[in-house]
Amino acid sequence: MHHERAIHHPEPITWLPTPAHHPAIPVPVLPEQAGIALVSLPDGTRTLAYTHPTPTEPAPAPAPTAGIPGWAKTTALLAPTIGGGIGAAGYGISYAAPGLIAMTEALWAVVALIAVGGAALLLGRTRRASASTHITQHITATGLFGRASGSTGHR
Repeated sequence: MHHERAIHHPEPITWLPTPAHHPAIPVPVLPEQAGIALVSLPDGTRTLAYTHPTPTEPAPAPAPTAGIPGWAKTTALLAPTIGGGIGAAGYGISYAAPGLIAMTEALWAVVALIAVGGAALLLGRTRRASASTHITQHITATGLFGRASGSTGHR
């Protein structure tokens, strides 16, 4: 792609004629709009420098900022924590899934066992005779590993 060169045409600087009685450094005459002025440096040297125009009005003061509300700071701090906790929970559940499946199967087996036991009790009560045997046991033992002895009484 062909680009044209940018050509800068500066305004010519006109020099004031020097007086004939003593030699002096020529002082350039610059237009006011150019933003260039003859300035004196701290060591006494006079040189050309770019200057900023003095503002006619002071710039308006910026409005004071209210700052960041507390709820926004709290939310910003809690968001990664909550996200990390959810990620860790998902990771843990993926490892626990086989165990959870086995636990649900075991719970269903317990439910079935309770149902069978309940059905057996209901069926057993309807067929039972009115006279039943009552057995009483009295067992005693001394010490943690002592031998237990007891008696059984029938009524």
